[in-house]
Amino acid sequence: MLKSLFDKTLALFLIILFLPIYIVVSLLILMKMRSPILFRQKRPGYKEKIFCIYKFRTMTNETDVDGNLLPDEQRLVGIGKFIRSTSLDELPQLFNVLRGEMSFVGPRPLLIEYLPLYNDTQKRRHDVKPGITGWAQVNGRNAISWEQKFELDAWYVDNQSFWLDMKILWMTFLKVVKRSDISSNTSATMEKFRGSE
Repeated sequence: MLKSLFDKTLALFLIILFLPIYIVVSLLILMKMRSPILFRQKRPGYKEKIFCIYKFRTMTNETDVDGNLLPDEQRLVGIGKFIRSTSLDELPQLFNVLRGEMSFVGPRPLLIEYLPLYNDTQKRRHDVKPGITGWAQVNGRNAISWEQKFELDAWYVDNQSFWLDMKILWMTFLKVVKRSDISSNTSATMEKFRGSE
């Protein structure tokens, strides 16, 4: 209950504080990539309950001659790359926190299609609310493997505390300032999870 109260209070404060940034980023997306401004996608949250996550859009909707979306690295250009590298794309998730669907700290909410692929240990990431940032994000983010991420998520579930959350938030701030671990080692975004062997 205390964590939920802390999350919602801080989220409301930051939404008000960052209102000028929301406006500027929205206008930049409209000018450079047109609408929609927000990226919306259904994700599994606490106890695998489905909710809609919000982000600022960072990729164009360019397609090939057959109407298929181009690869991520070709659609992540210009203003979108800047928004993602500075983590500004995550700001709309403050509304998810305010709605009680997410926390500031917890395992990142992933795709619904991954749910059948998790083993018993990996499923435990849904025993807590998903977070804007998490233990895996400050220990490698997109630069580590899926298996390493899930191990870090499980460790967080077993060891979560107020002081650990404060440590993760501080480490996240440093990561954002340094713009580190934004991409995986092999692509502009993280490759899809195919299941563990």
